[in-house]
Amino acid sequence: MPVAHPSVPRRPLHRRALDVQVFARDDGLFDVEASLTDTKTHDVPLAGVPRKAGQPIHEMHLHLTVDATLTITAARSETLWMPYPGACDHHGNAYARLIGLNLMKGFRQAVGERLGGTRGCTHVTELCQILPTAVIQAMAGSVIDTRESPHAPSALPLEGAETPRGGPSPSREGDAAGNPPFQLDRCHALRRDSVTVAKFYPRWHQQTAAQPATSES
Repeated sequence: MPVAHPSVPRRPLHRRALDVQVFARDDGLFDVEASLTDTKTHDVPLAGVPRKAGQPIHEMHLHLTVDATLTITAARSETLWMPYPGACDHHGNAYARLIGLNLMKGFRQAVGERLGGTRGCTHVTELCQILPTAVIQAMAGSVIDTRESPHAPSALPLEGAETPRGGPSPSREGDAAGNPPFQLDRCHALRRDSVTVAKFYPRWHQQTAAQPATSES
């Protein structure tokens, strides 16, 4: 639904829809299915052929498999709708270059280095950028401990999934090495000097916030 009530009449022109779904597999791994779809409310000529209103201009899919540390173990892309059939979809197995990357360790920068510009598809590469926070949301409270205190019940891992070792841990008590939870100082709500941190992460609250960590993943 609209977030604002416009004072001037308007009409829709274009819609981009992004979707990410995460599935737990019986072998302890996780499948990530991401898609990007562009549609318009009017006909447009593409490669000399009219594309009817409502038909996708772009429909791209990205299929990943990750382990419990958020390291990518398999990756492929699929293009179903595109402006230039026979060209847009002929980038080979470029997105296999994602294999070995960790979604929470320099992922976005590495994607740009491996798949930016002519090395990949603009829209599939853009789709990669939303994956870290989407996948961490899927695992929070099940694979990854999100207790508010050490006395709260532990999150139960999904059957067959291992607890991450050396991977990200958004526990509100931090990790075994005494480091603060990774999400602190990465957004305005979780500044170390915020009321939110004082209430929910009292161990890590500071009167003056530390230099904010980069949100780049």
